This record gives sequence, structure tokens and C-alpha cells, in this order.
Amino acid sequence: MARIFRSATAIISALTALAWLIAVLSGRNDDAAAAMGFIPARLSGAEPPWPAVPALLTPLTATIVHANLLHLATNLVVLVWCGNAVERALGRSSLVVVYLVGAYAASAAQWLSDPHSVVPMIGASGAISAVMAAFALSFGRPHMATKSIRLNRWLHIGHLLLAWVVIQLMVGWVAGGQGFLLATPAHIGGFIAGLLLQRPLLLWRYRTA
Repeated sequence: MARIFRSATAIISALTALAWLIAVLSGRNDDAAAAMGFIPARLSGAEPPWPAVPALLTPLTATIVHANLLHLATNLVVLVWCGNAVERALGRSSLVVVYLVGAYAASAAQWLSDPHSVVPMIGASGAISAVMAAFALSFGRPHMATKSIRLNRWLHIGHLLLAWVVIQLMVGWVAGGQGFLLATPAHIGGFIAGLLLQRPLLLWRYRTA
């Protein structure tokens, strides 16, 4: 048990599940979404009519609020699958960096899409999108399209980003045009953060190797 909880992925997953369970058992899940979810309008200066955590912290607190058990379970399965692998490749602290920066990048993308929206964005999927991007780069291999290794890597990054954007837009379309409510911009923003962080964090881990 002690070995399991030396894993950053396990700790993040456990805290997220515990937060959801407490909110549900207390009957305050809707209140948690309003108080802890990321609401773009708050970052634009709107004051909430309810007690809430500071707006600048909501990109983090939003990651521990989920709509229902399916929402939570889906996110945790992906986080455990990709997070453990990324943690092995980049290290525990790097996994935490990817997750936290991904959370803020996701919120920034959601804010840019509609700075005056009052719809709370909840869930860890934006941060997990960053972890998925780091996973894809850590374990995928670029095609040798040119003689330049660096160019091939950037082509690989571009291919991953394009595929991710298309998938997110298709999911929004299938859902009946509710892509914004599904946090499509957040998923794209988080993924971009993960793509940009993976290489520097990999080099940092093996800087003395």
C-alpha cells in the first residue's frame, strides 16, 4: 500500500475520488460545481453571488469536481492508464507539473473561447488531456518523413495535435453541437500544454545521464 501511494498518479486519483465522494455524500455536489468549478466570467471580473474559492485557484479545484460517477470513473481510468506510464518515463514530479500546467492551460483555452460564460467547467479532463499528450509523445515514434530528426519530431507533434482537435470536434458534433459544454476548448488547451512540456521534462530528468 505504501508503495502504491508513492505514485503521484495514485495520490491525484485518490484525492479526486475522495473529493467527489464527500460532495455526493454531503449532498453538495451542485454547490461544489458553482463554488469550485472554473467559470470564465469570474476570471473576467464578475463576482459570484455565492461563497466561492478565489477565481485563480478554480482551474485546480475544478479538477476534483465531477458531475456524476461515470464522469469521474472515465477520467480516473484514463488518468491511471496514461499517468502511470508518463510517471515512469518522466518521473513523479514531472507528472505533477504536466497535470497542474495542463489544468491551467485547459482553463485558459476555455476562457479564451468565451470570457463571459457563466457555465462552470468541472472535471479533470483538461489536465488529463495534457497527460495524454505527454503519453503519446513519450511512447509514440515519429515517422521518418524527412532526413531531419528535429523536423520529423515537429511533424509528429503537429500530427498528434491535428488528430486530437479533429477528435474533439467530432465528439462535440456527435453530442449535438454541445462541444463547448463538453469543454472541447479545454481539452485542446490541455493537450497543447502536454505536447510542449514533454520534451523539456524528459531532458530535465535525464540531464545527468
